[in-house]
This record gives sequence, C-alpha cells and structure tokens, in this order.
Amino acid sequence: MNEISQNNYEPPIGVALSSNELVLETNSTKKNLYTEAELLNSDFDVISEASLKFRAKHFPNVTDKKWSSWKWQIQNSYTNFTELSEILDISSVADDIDFISKSNKLPLRITPYYASLFDGKPNDYPLILSVVPSKLEFIISEGEEEDPLHEEEMCPTDNLVHRYPDRVLMLPTGFCSVYCRYCTRSRMATKDQKSYSIKVWEKSIQYIKNNPNIRDIVISGGDPLTLPDRQLEYLLSELRAIPHLEIIRLGTKVPMVLPQRITHGLVNMIKKYHPIFMSVHVTHPDEFTSEVKEACTRIANAGIVMGSQTVLLRGVNDEVSIMKNLMHKALMSRIKPYYIYQCDPIPGSSHFRTPVSKGLEIIQGLRGHTSGYAIPHFVIDAPGGGGKIPLLPEYYQGREGDYVVMKNFEGKTYKYYDPE
Repeated sequence: MNEISQNNYEPPIGVALSSNELVLETNSTKKNLYTEAELLNSDFDVISEASLKFRAKHFPNVTDKKWSSWKWQIQNSYTNFTELSEILDISSVADDIDFISKSNKLPLRITPYYASLFDGKPNDYPLILSVVPSKLEFIISEGEEEDPLHEEEMCPTDNLVHRYPDRVLMLPTGFCSVYCRYCTRSRMATKDQKSYSIKVWEKSIQYIKNNPNIRDIVISGGDPLTLPDRQLEYLLSELRAIPHLEIIRLGTKVPMVLPQRITHGLVNMIKKYHPIFMSVHVTHPDEFTSEVKEACTRIANAGIVMGSQTVLLRGVNDEVSIMKNLMHKALMSRIKPYYIYQCDPIPGSSHFRTPVSKGLEIIQGLRGHTSGYAIPHFVIDAPGGGGKIPLLPEYYQGREGDYVVMKNFEGKTYKYYDPE
C-alpha cells in the first residue's frame, strides 16, 4: 500500500479473513495455544542478564529461541498461585489464596519475562503489587463501578465506544499478556471468552464508514498487540481504507511486559498503514530493560510515534522522584510522556488510588525541574462518561487591574501586562 500523503492516497489491498474467524482463541488458563513451529518463529534476539539468570533457574531447558518467542511467553505465563509460588514467597497470603483463586475477579496472567523483573524481590515491590492479586481487591468502596466510565452506554456496536465527536475507541479483544490489577476494563477481561469474531469487527468498521465526522480511532482492549499479525493487519487495512479516518492509535502495554512481541515483521507490517501512533502503558522505571529498549527502538525506527500512559498508583509510582525517573526513561526510549491517569474507580481498587492532590503534587514536582517534553498531562477520566479532564496546580492566580498574576514552579509571583 502507498502511505498517506496530502496529495496522493490509495486504499490498501484488503487482508482476507474468514467472516467467522476468531481473533485469539484463548481463556485465562489455556496452555496449548500454539504449535511447536509457531513457538520458534521469532526474530527477537535480545535477552538481558536478569532474564538469562531467571530462565536458568526456572526454565533451564528452554532455548534462546523459545524464550525470545512472544508466543512461548504467552503459552508459559503464570496463571495461578501454584505457579507463582515457584518465584514468590506467598506464605504470608497462604490463607487467602484459595478464596482469591475461586473468585470471579480479574484473572491472573504474568509472562515469564515480566516475572523475571521481580524474581527475588519482596512482596511489596512495585511491579509485584501491580500484577499479583491481593485480597484488598475484595474491598468495595464508595463510587466504584464495573464500568465507571460508562463506556457500555456509548457503544453503537458490541466493541466500539463513541464518546467524543470525532474519535472512537475499538476493543477488538479482551485478552492481555499481563493483567494489571487496576484494569479499567476488568469487566471485559474477566470473561472466559475474550475474543470477538470478525463479524463484530465488520459492524464496527461499517459504523465508522457511515460516520464521516470520525477522524481518529484508538484500538485498545485488552491488548491489540496480542493479536496475530494476520488479524491485526486485517483490521489496520480495513480502517486505513476509510478516507475520512486520519489517525489510528494502538493502546498497548505489550512493549513493557512482552517486548518479544515487537518483531521486525510486526513493525514492518504496521508501518504500511501510517500514520500510526502508539500509546504505551508504562508503570515504573524498572520496566525499562534492554529488551524493552530494543522493542521501543524497533517501534520508533518504523516511524510509529509513541506516547506514554501511566496510572498513578499508591505504593508503586506515587513519588515525584519515581515519576520523574519514569518519564526520563520513557523519553530516552523515544516515548513522549502523555498522560498520568488518576486510578479509575473499578471495584476493589481503593488500595491503589491516591488523593487527587498527589497527582497535582507530582506535576508541580516535574514542572520547572525537568524539560517540558518530560511532563505529561495529569487527567481524571471522569466517572459517568465525562471524558478526560486535565488538572493543573494553581499557576494562574487571577488578575490585578491590567495584569495577570502568575505563580511559577518555585512559588514566586509574577505579573504579565494584559489589559482587558
């Protein structure tokens, strides 16, 4: 396909798929997802020292080729506490494990690669807190809802959310390679069957075709980068063929938790459908390993513009120093800091939520103390479907006659002549 330009655009040649072909046939515990040949089909070749040590300890018979296969990583993910007990000391929560395991809460899934990041760490290590289930998830607090953003009220089709006039959100799958415990769409991820048929996709694509005001789409989920290349290309090619759809964005955490998925084949396919943007969910500075840096390099070198999305989490990243380090590492990996989200009020998330004042404190601690490129927007995705609302510290202090009164990052007051 030709890339879009201002003067020349040709629709891509469609990628044929059966109308009843499922996106990803899986549930939270299935282990035989791929054939042996599929497990060896990867061109990712970076393995950090930490990964090598973890693999030698827990997967001694696994080759470099298999370890570097994203499909092997998914197929061998930790999906229950029995498996986790091999790498974590869960004795302190032993009495709670049976209760947690039998619940209908968000499933457990952690790739071996991501588990290697917290091997040997205490249970209050930030990355462990963010992905390992806790009995605190059963404490339901005021204001918490399964669908706090009221997305389901804004769905013209089963997997399309139309909240803003010119933008839509498409959810092609509810499957993730790692399940974050604070997931906004935990209601979707809890379903055993997480895939949508291509027929559902086609209804959403037709809706976009019929609405010329839609110029921007976010493809999220679940995680769209867990889709096989063939299905993902089908979706991208169909969307890029819509003349009024200008921007396609992919919302993903895969580069951080499953960097092996970022193969040369994947990025070379994606770049055929430019302009493509990628919103990468980053949580903590320790996620930026050599594997993640390689994945980000491949994405950026393919011309895919990356922006970060970070959920503000108590005990994980709620310190100015941690957030500054995270934003710096993102920038160095060519990810532009974009959003810090106040944690959404899904059921059982109160132990993660910080006061809103903490987010303002972090922005104030960044503004003036690092480059503007490293400062994201702090937003609350308003409960009830109000959309993202940015919040800022009080830099604007009002007016004094013909002057605007401002306070800078040091707390000093300045006036700007601005006659009404």
